[in-house]
Amino acid sequence: MGDRSSRPHHAPRRTPTRTERRIIKVRLLRRWGPARIAHLLGLVPSAVHRVLTRYRPARLTHLDRATGHVIRRYERERPGELVHVDIKKLGNIPDGGGHKVLGRQAGRKTRRNAGYSYLHTAVDDHSGLAYS
Repeated sequence: MGDRSSRPHHAPRRTPTRTERRIIKVRLLRRWGPARIAHLLGLVPSAVHRVLTRYRPARLTHLDRATGHVIRRYERERPGELVHVDIKKLGNIPDGGGHKVLGRQAGRKTRRNAGYSYLHTAVDDHSGLAYS
C-alpha cells in the first residue's frame, strides 16, 4: 500500500481557460483587485482570486500605479549584514510655486524646472548608518 496524492483527477467546474485569460488581461491592463474584476466580468470574487492565485501575477502593492512596472526593493542579506536600498521619486516644484499658488494659467508658464528628482537611500542594518 503506497501513498497517493489527494489531488482530484479532474475538475469539471473549473473556470474555463478563456475566462481565466480575460481575468489576467483585466488584471494587467487595469491593475484591479479580485472584487472589481469579478464585478466587471460577472463572476464571484472568490473564483477570480483563485485564478489570480494560480497564475501568481505581481501584487498590486508591489506595482507602480502609473506605469504598472514592478517596484523592486534591492535587499542583499549575508549572515549578520543587511543593507536596504530604496529609491524615492519626488516631483519638482518650480520657483515661486506651481499652479496651486499662481492659478492654472500662470502655473503653466513656470514649468521650466518641472520634472522629477530621485532620492537614493541606503541603510546598513548592522551599524544603523544611512546614506542618501
